Amino acid sequence: MTKQLKLFEASTPYRVEQPQKLMPKEALLKWKSRIFNYQQRIKQTEPPKQTNLFDAPKSHCDSYAINPFELKLHSSQFYRMQEHGDSICIYFIIDNTLPLLLYVGETMQTAKDRWTGVHDCRDYISNYIELHRKYDLDVKVCSAFWYDTPANHNARLKLERELILRWQSPFNKENWGKYGKPFGKI
Repeated sequence: MTKQLKLFEASTPYRVEQPQKLMPKEALLKWKSRIFNYQQRIKQTEPPKQTNLFDAPKSHCDSYAINPFELKLHSSQFYRMQEHGDSICIYFIIDNTLPLLLYVGETMQTAKDRWTGVHDCRDYISNYIELHRKYDLDVKVCSAFWYDTPANHNARLKLERELILRWQSPFNKENWGKYGKPFGKI
């Protein structure tokens, strides 16, 4: 016996998208300033000191040991580049104008393979750049890679999360509550 669907319970394959309101120029500048000021303070923060003789020594994989702004910069469209090979990595999306760390990601695939499918951050970057161009503001979105990452996937995810929380990168979902989601879908 088949169940008859009610008229208002049936899902439709068509979706009407509401146009997203553009962030006003002043709001964009305040949003960026807030992130920049926070990240500048983080750059100056010293790592926690070892307080117990039995604490494990800090590793080179500690989130305090990684400064994304000191890494070699690449195109924002790094997923189209051939030079990155098959290395696992932590990657960063940076607007080098101020600079701002916008996104932190990890991959056990090549960066190219990681971004070949649907990846929301690619849309955020595109919308971010488009809004800057609309307001005739400088924007220099680029990427950086840290290859000395743990081979263990869980350890890499833990490090990625620590970096996201430490730097409060606004395109990562962990920080949407703090900075909103002005460049994503409604």
